[in-house]
Amino acid sequence: MSAPEEPRPRGAGAWIREHRTGVLAVGLSAVFVLIAAGVFAAGYASVARATPAPTVSARASVSPTPTVRPTPASIPAPTRLRTCSIAATASDPRLGTLQGQVVNAATGEVLFDRRGGAPARTAGLVQVLTAASALAVLGPDYRIPTSVVDLGGGAIAIVGRGDPTLSRTPVGSESVYAGAPKLADLAAQTIAAWTAKHPGQRITALTLDDSYWDDADAWDPTWPESARTRGDQSQATALQVDGDRDNPFVQQSPRSSDAVGRAGDLVTAALRAADPGAVVAESLQVTRGKAPTSAPPLAEVLSQPVSTLLPQMLASGDNTLAEMLARISSVQAGAGGTAASLGAVIVKALSAYELPTDGIALRDGSGVSPEDAVPPRYLAQLMIKVDGGAQNLDVLRDGLPIAGESGSLQTRFTGTAAEPRGKVTAMTGRSADVEALSGVVDARDGTALGFAFSALGAGIGDSAGGAAALDALIAAVYACGDNLAGT
Repeated sequence: MSAPEEPRPRGAGAWIREHRTGVLAVGLSAVFVLIAAGVFAAGYASVARATPAPTVSARASVSPTPTVRPTPASIPAPTRLRTCSIAATASDPRLGTLQGQVVNAATGEVLFDRRGGAPARTAGLVQVLTAASALAVLGPDYRIPTSVVDLGGGAIAIVGRGDPTLSRTPVGSESVYAGAPKLADLAAQTIAAWTAKHPGQRITALTLDDSYWDDADAWDPTWPESARTRGDQSQATALQVDGDRDNPFVQQSPRSSDAVGRAGDLVTAALRAADPGAVVAESLQVTRGKAPTSAPPLAEVLSQPVSTLLPQMLASGDNTLAEMLARISSVQAGAGGTAASLGAVIVKALSAYELPTDGIALRDGSGVSPEDAVPPRYLAQLMIKVDGGAQNLDVLRDGLPIAGESGSLQTRFTGTAAEPRGKVTAMTGRSADVEALSGVVDARDGTALGFAFSALGAGIGDSAGGAAALDALIAAVYACGDNLAGT
């Protein structure tokens, strides 16, 4: 029987093979520990490098001041999401290139804007600025005088100071300017005063004095001649009768090429008609000149107050009356009444209403010049002021045309645009290439909206299409009210 065989010693590899799972677990744990230690060591070294060694100072250490982040004074209110668009109506090809803005009158929020801050031609809308400036410079109670003075030696002078409403119509009848002073009244006063002062002496000479401003620029070179011959505009002279109309009873009536000369003929005729005692010489010498300011007065008549003249001007867009008021305002403001002074005088006067006037460029007071330009934004904001009626602006508000009811809007806003009739108070502007409208609309939801639009393009103002398209646009604004949104 053989002896039992002793076990041979096993190597490390055999042992690992038998205990494979345990060895793997221990190994992974060791690797994890080594990686963690390495990360810690690397982080420590990085901090040590980034943090400077403390320095020894004789002064006490100061803790760093924490950064204080600014906070807003107030948190803005959320913006309302509006959903009513007028984009389709505003794209009507009859509107050409459209500029405009619509503003909530109560909040000042702009609800619609299409290049509203850029200057735009506005035609007769300039008259709103002229009216506002006249109120600021002249005041609502100002009346324009026309007088006759005694020059001595049988001579008299009629002195004009810019009243185009002085009328040759008979007493008891009305010209286009209701309540206008009568030339017949001025002539009767003159004959009575002359007879009392110079019994038995005849009037042999008449001087026509229109020197209240220089008439060298009575017709602006940018005004089309058709404005005179068609009857929209007279020369800007300080002496004229019935706005130099051929027919004093008609708003649009051809004007002459010599407003002062025509006035001289009408004054002479009125003096003769008022002269039962043959005081006026048959060969009355009529000349132009300047009467001395010291010449004693014989007679005087006054226009209606500015508070009456402005509604007369705005209702029909009277270019002549607007130009006269702009010139008078310039004289009263110390600027001489020249055409070149008008833009600066009007803009300066508008500062009284505390609205930014940047972008306004004016060459006249009537809007006839194609060089006049006003940002729609300004007009929309001014109309809101007008609607509020402060600073005598109620005079303008009460004189503006009303859609479907009065003035230049009496026959507008018809058909599908008829709903806002009576709810739109606005001024119109029109020339060959401009159709404009600005005012306040009381929308269907009760919101008051200030607006201004200029439709620009060749021939737009020469047809009814531009006006009808603007009416439709305002009707769309009326329907949207405060829910209006878009550009």
